[in-house]
Amino acid sequence: MTDRPDDSITAFDDARPGLLGLAYRLLGSRADAEDAVQNTFLKWQRIDRAAIASAGAWLTTTCTRHCLDLLRNAHRSRVDYVGTWLPEPLRIADEIEPQAAAELASTLTSAFLLLLERLTPKERAAYLLHDIFDMDYADIASTLGMQEPACRKLVSRAHAHVGQARVRHITPPARQTELLIAFERAVRDGQTDQLALLLSRDVRLAADGGGKVPAARRIMVGEGEVLRFITAGLHVWWADYTFERANFNGHLGLILRDPTGTVTAAASFSYDAAGRLADIFIMRNPDKLSRVEQVATLVQ
Repeated sequence: MTDRPDDSITAFDDARPGLLGLAYRLLGSRADAEDAVQNTFLKWQRIDRAAIASAGAWLTTTCTRHCLDLLRNAHRSRVDYVGTWLPEPLRIADEIEPQAAAELASTLTSAFLLLLERLTPKERAAYLLHDIFDMDYADIASTLGMQEPACRKLVSRAHAHVGQARVRHITPPARQTELLIAFERAVRDGQTDQLALLLSRDVRLAADGGGKVPAARRIMVGEGEVLRFITAGLHVWWADYTFERANFNGHLGLILRDPTGTVTAAASFSYDAAGRLADIFIMRNPDKLSRVEQVATLVQ
């Protein structure tokens, strides 16, 4: 394959959104995902592209392998993480076409990314490449440096975990808006009657402060405990905050600003098959909030 310098840039720019989507799902961190994509670009600039048959395949393989290296290091650091580790919220454009947003959300929510945490790095990569990015087993084997039968086993084991959890639900925007209104009312006014009707029985609330700011270190489970935490905690702390709606990971969420206008939290949600609220994710870690106002461009 021969190309002019501008051709190589075009090839990379065309692949960038997909690479970011893959890297973010693998790593659960927008910052790390962007670093992985940039690392791939730098290698792309240095490689002899005349010897490359498929730019897309080379870029995907290079990005995936770099992410796997980062994942191995991340596992060690998360063992010592203070409190609950949550994926970094990923801001998505509000004007994205509804069907595309729904399909994106089914594999992008924090609940789905936390589910992927149960998998080994190679299981996660094989599953995403096969099921989300439609890569065949021959190419997956080449990417991971394994035989095809071994890759099939990786995907099969991943299905055993991911398929049972059933977190890939598509919730209509109107239902999401109804939830946001009820959640805002509960936090602002301490009135939880409307929100209580929308909660699943085993709803969970998790917060991530990373040990850098105050945040609940224990996951709240069940309607009663979650509602008590909202009224006795969030209502007390956030009643005078400004609530700004945003699309996080394909679902409607909230950016919260204190009276000075500083972003101090982001809230995102997941739903069960009946459209009830299954998870509330509160991001307080300032490192993970640094990009919540920046819209990411990604595909798949």
